[in-house]
Amino acid sequence: MTQNLDLTDIQGNIVKAYGSSGFFKARYLFLRVDDGDKGRDFVGAITSKVTSANEKLKGDDALTVTTNMAFTYAGLQALELPTASLVGFPSDFVMGMSKRKDILGDDGPSDPKYWDKIWQEKVHIWISINGKTSDVVEERYQWILQQIKATGGVTLLRGHCGEDGNGNAVDDLPYQDASVLYEKDGVTPTAKEHFGYTDGIGDPVFDGQTNNAARVIGRGKLTRSGDWVPLATGEFILGHVDEAMEYPQTAPRPDLLSNNGTYMVYRKLHENVGTFNKFLDEQSKDYPGGKELLAAKFSGRWRDNGAPLVHTPDNESKAEWDKKFAAADDATQKRMLTDFTYNEDISGAKCPFSAHTRRINPRGSLEYGVKDAFHTPGALVDRRRILRRGLPYGKVKDETSDKGNHGIIFMALNADIKRQFEFVQQQWINYANDFKQGNDKEVLLGNHSSKDPGKVVLQVEPGSGKPPHFVNNIPRLVETRGGDYFFIPSIGALKLIAGGLVDPT
Repeated sequence: MTQNLDLTDIQGNIVKAYGSSGFFKARYLFLRVDDGDKGRDFVGAITSKVTSANEKLKGDDALTVTTNMAFTYAGLQALELPTASLVGFPSDFVMGMSKRKDILGDDGPSDPKYWDKIWQEKVHIWISINGKTSDVVEERYQWILQQIKATGGVTLLRGHCGEDGNGNAVDDLPYQDASVLYEKDGVTPTAKEHFGYTDGIGDPVFDGQTNNAARVIGRGKLTRSGDWVPLATGEFILGHVDEAMEYPQTAPRPDLLSNNGTYMVYRKLHENVGTFNKFLDEQSKDYPGGKELLAAKFSGRWRDNGAPLVHTPDNESKAEWDKKFAAADDATQKRMLTDFTYNEDISGAKCPFSAHTRRINPRGSLEYGVKDAFHTPGALVDRRRILRRGLPYGKVKDETSDKGNHGIIFMALNADIKRQFEFVQQQWINYANDFKQGNDKEVLLGNHSSKDPGKVVLQVEPGSGKPPHFVNNIPRLVETRGGDYFFIPSIGALKLIAGGLVDPT
């Protein structure tokens, strides 16, 4: 049954990934509430500009800038929500990200004590600005500063690491900027991140999000007949039925507060570009397929265009795939990037069990012991999906060094942080028992330790007579530099919060 969503009530960043609609620039603000009454006035002022999922993002008369808002648990407390509502929030959200560091693997250089200074503050409110140009982002930012001044009761927090206007490193910026990366001409936008991978492919599609059946292929869930259908809405939005045919158990009272809202995981992830490049160069010297194939083995997709390894497991098949891809229309290209399953690669010889894309979305391939991996499709996977939002930040000035301020602002949206994001992070990225790989971590995002170097095994086709390839001494390639857990209310709930009208009775 197709879900009819009230798109005017759902914040736009839940349903739509702004970057895919040409909103290439972003700015993230974090605030502290100093006075409950005045803080609610500020929330009301910002709510007047909050972008709904019903807003037009492309074509004539489309928006050029968006604004969205969310709160930490401490922020909801500071805004004086009733106790009966506050006690209904789940413990993971209440604790916040830094106190969940052991679950998330935020140790060593990723420990919260090393995060940007802003995360040593008490963060209450998150506001995002996404724009089609830097000018419209700056204009909306200035408007928000005016609201801060006019209403009082909130403080814009400083402490982000970045660069000043002269390119000098600073650690007290009042916002976090983000942007798509550009080609060397500085004009042509790309879908790349700082390691050179094509990003943003295959984000989940849920019921009510789109009426375009082609978008669901490879991005929804598989039926026993092999068809792709949208995931249940309740996996991502509160107040709707999830994959267990239940309403999410993470919703606070009353329904008007929780319905059409969701939870967001915000993480600033620094990419050690110098270490990655050195590691890839060293490891590829002994790898038969060469540097780019090994890079693809780390990710599950080729860096240049995102070709999935399941269909392009070697250089020869990649060359043939590229010819078809170049000749295809836009719709066919998108399908080529997403329409595959690991049922075609149960042994992991094409796409390793350690590859990033296979770890975050195993596509039903964890049902071992049957000839057809989709005899019971999605038994584990469909309840672990997350919506991915965010953009790269910073520029890499020296590709041989890890120094600098560059990486990805990663945001995960889900109805249950513990069951979805935290499970994937703990059990699939930093552990591998579900993949029958012991404690071998995912290559790119794993919390690898110099004291206990990790390894992964790149399998070969059974019966080929070739030996598997071992990747050893994996360094930590990505470090956490900050973040927290947020609740994104519906627009109706924002108005209730602003008016002090939340009533759980």
